Amino acid sequence: MVINVGRLKEKDYDYVRDDIEAVVLAAGDKLTKVIIETCLLTDDEKVTACEIAKAAGATFVKTSTGFSTGGATKADIALMRRTVGKEMGVKASGGVRTYDDAIAMIEAGATRLGTSGSVAIVTHGASETDY
Repeated sequence: MVINVGRLKEKDYDYVRDDIEAVVLAAGDKLTKVIIETCLLTDDEKVTACEIAKAAGATFVKTSTGFSTGGATKADIALMRRTVGKEMGVKASGGVRTYDDAIAMIEAGATRLGTSGSVAIVTHGASETDY
C-alpha cells in the first residue's frame, strides 16, 4: 500500500495509522509493505511514517512507487532501518540499477530491493562462461 502522504503531511496520524491497520488486517497472514514515498517527505516525516507503519503492524516499509520524483537513497534506507529496527523489513526501490547500487542499499539496511536491473546486478563481474 502507499501511505496517504497528504494526511501524513497534515499530521493526521490517526487516519494514517488506521488506514495501514485496515490493510494489515485485510491481508491476514500475507506480508504488507507500506510505501512512504521518501522523495516527498522530510526526514522527520520519514521517521514518523516508519513509526506509524511499525505500530500498525506492517511487515515492510518501502522507499517509493517509482511514480514520483525520486527513489531510494542510502541515507533514506539507513534512516528507515534505524527507525524500524530489526523487527521490520526495509525495501529499497527506485534507482537500484547496478551491483554497486544494490550493495550500497544492502549495507545501508535494505532487506529487499526493487529493481529493473536484476540481470546487470546478478551478472556483475561474471564472464560469459559463467552463465
